[in-house]
Amino acid sequence: MDLETLRLGVYGGFARDGTAPSLDDLAAMCGTDRPGVRAGLRALAEQRHLVLDTEGRVLMAHPFSSINLGFSVMGSATLWWGGCAWDSFALPHLLREESDVLVATRCPGCGAALSWVVDRHQPPAGPEVAHFLVPATHIWDDVVTTCANQRLFCSPACVQAWLERTGNRRGYQMDLATLWRLARGWYAGRLERGYRRRDPAGAATYFRQVGLRGSFWGLD
Repeated sequence: MDLETLRLGVYGGFARDGTAPSLDDLAAMCGTDRPGVRAGLRALAEQRHLVLDTEGRVLMAHPFSSINLGFSVMGSATLWWGGCAWDSFALPHLLREESDVLVATRCPGCGAALSWVVDRHQPPAGPEVAHFLVPATHIWDDVVTTCANQRLFCSPACVQAWLERTGNRRGYQMDLATLWRLARGWYAGRLERGYRRRDPAGAATYFRQVGLRGSFWGLD
C-alpha cells in the first residue's frame, strides 16, 4: 500500500466532490482491497494526516470535513463543510481553481447569520472576530472538539456572552485579517505528492510570521 497515493486519493476526493471517497473507490485507486484501505487510513491517522471516527471512517482531512462543525463553504459548483474558521478561510488558498468561496456560519454568541466572500488576494472586511478555545499545544488531544470551538463571532461582546453562557475560559481572539493570514499558507502543498506536515518549530515560525503571539500558540 502506497500511503501517499491513498492520502492524495482522500484529499483529491474531498477537493473534487466535497466528500470523502468511498472505500471501494480508494481500493481501486490504490490497487488493494477494503481491509488494505482501512489499514492505510489508520496509518495516515496516526501520522495526523486524517481524523477517523470509531468505525474507521474519515471525519476530517484538514481543511476538509465530512461532518458539520458549523461552517459551509460554497465554491463555483461544490459545497464543502468547513472544519472550523481556520479551515474554512483556508479552502480558497488550497483550491486553486476557485477564485473565491462563500463562507457561512452562525455567531455562537447571538445566533446571527454570518457570511463572507473569501479569496486569495486580501482579507474580507468586517468587524467580526474569531475565537479559538483550545491552545495550539493541545489541538490534537481531541481534534474534533478543537475544531468545533474555532468559531467566528459578530463581535468581542458576543465572544464574552458565549464564554459566560458556556463556562469556558477565554482562548485566543483575532480579527478577520489575522485569521486570513493564518489560513493563507498553512495548508500549502497538501494536495501535492510529497507533502510534509510542519514540525513544532516550523509551526511556531509560521505563527510568528502571521502575527500570532503568546503561550496560546507555544510562543513563550
